[in-house]
Amino acid sequence: MTIINFTPGPALLGGALIGLAAAFLLLAKGRVAGISGIAGGIIYPESKEDIGWRLVFLIGLVLGGFIYQASGFGAGVEHIEAIVSTPMLIVGGLLVGIGTQIGTGCTSGHGICGLARRSPRSLVATLCFMGSAIVTVYITRHLMGAA
Repeated sequence: MTIINFTPGPALLGGALIGLAAAFLLLAKGRVAGISGIAGGIIYPESKEDIGWRLVFLIGLVLGGFIYQASGFGAGVEHIEAIVSTPMLIVGGLLVGIGTQIGTGCTSGHGICGLARRSPRSLVATLCFMGSAIVTVYITRHLMGAA
């Protein structure tokens, strides 16, 4: 296995910024920074006032990537190319969406915020996410022969 574009500095900075954003949201709004819950709250809002901060949060996630690339830190990563077909991407996205509903949250909600709060439920969910990812990679790379 060859690791390409190993960048521990930007990775550390990104992790710190994610932690700060999660802490800020918890302190400012009393909400956990689980992306699936934030996005779901736009589709099924608890109140009209609840939509604004959710949109700003999600727009910030997308803009953050563009700002990072424009700042020059993303040099060497000109584009990302999916090595699977569009139908497989759609199926994968649907499975992730179903999984976040079954697991009552996503990797950001459970893995970052829940573990930081020492939630036993989040520990179990994160172990299930990671275990599923390990099994999926093993099956697709070693048993199915995908790259």
